[in-house]
Amino acid sequence: MAKLDTDREKTHRSYAMGLHDEPLADRTNRVFFRAEESEDLVYPGSLRVDFDRRAEFDAAPMAIREVNRKIRQLMEAGYGHIVVRNPNAKHSLGSGILNRLKLDFEGSLGYFAVGLIDGPNVRIRGRVGWSCAENMMAGTVVVEKNAGSSFGAALRGGDLVCMGDVGGRTGINMKGGTILVAGRTGMLSGFMMQRGRMIVLGDADENLGDSMYDGTIYVGGSIKSLGVDAVRAELTDLEVAWLNRKLELYGLEAPDGEGNLKKVVAGRQLWNYDNLEPAEKKMVL
Repeated sequence: MAKLDTDREKTHRSYAMGLHDEPLADRTNRVFFRAEESEDLVYPGSLRVDFDRRAEFDAAPMAIREVNRKIRQLMEAGYGHIVVRNPNAKHSLGSGILNRLKLDFEGSLGYFAVGLIDGPNVRIRGRVGWSCAENMMAGTVVVEKNAGSSFGAALRGGDLVCMGDVGGRTGINMKGGTILVAGRTGMLSGFMMQRGRMIVLGDADENLGDSMYDGTIYVGGSIKSLGVDAVRAELTDLEVAWLNRKLELYGLEAPDGEGNLKKVVAGRQLWNYDNLEPAEKKMVL
């Protein structure tokens, strides 16, 4: 009986921090991959690459499409580790990669870097402009310097890491995954956040978590102000353990320890629907 009570307590705590499975209805209930059917759980048409095969090229004289086409050609040739030198802050580089790949950019990228990706492990040895890793599904992206606004917009999965500061609207409309910022974040970070976790080890500017529906934000520094329906909450032991493991992966530490991070969640006061609008309520739920 004691074990049952302990299991129930763990389940309740896991729900409080979002670590739980949720039954989904309608179209989202479809099973796209079955482990018992095949061990090759990849997209149709995905390329088989060898991570021990390394290739590099100079992007300085190339147009954006040429750079992305070159990356694709090297993947088709079986290279699993690609190094792009002198990207010179070009926009939209590394976008739309739906494949396992180790991809290094030796320099800064412009707007919409590595967006719409699912699977690659990317390291950017420089800065990035607006909307880095927008709609990222899986994989890792590590930015070694600062990032612009809308960092991780509509993120759905994977780890997105910035070792410096980020601009405003970080994680706007975030739907999953983890955003980790070693420095500060700008205004309206976590705006309309729907799911996932954001860790900011520095300060957070005004209107943090404004209109967030779900998800969790952790802040190591000061919070200038919380947005509409964003509230403080208590950390659990499970969260502290998870935060410790996640930060350790990238060689980071909370300024005052993981147990002293400030936790922000949705107050859920916006979760109200008019009884006279059943059609709209059904559509939203």
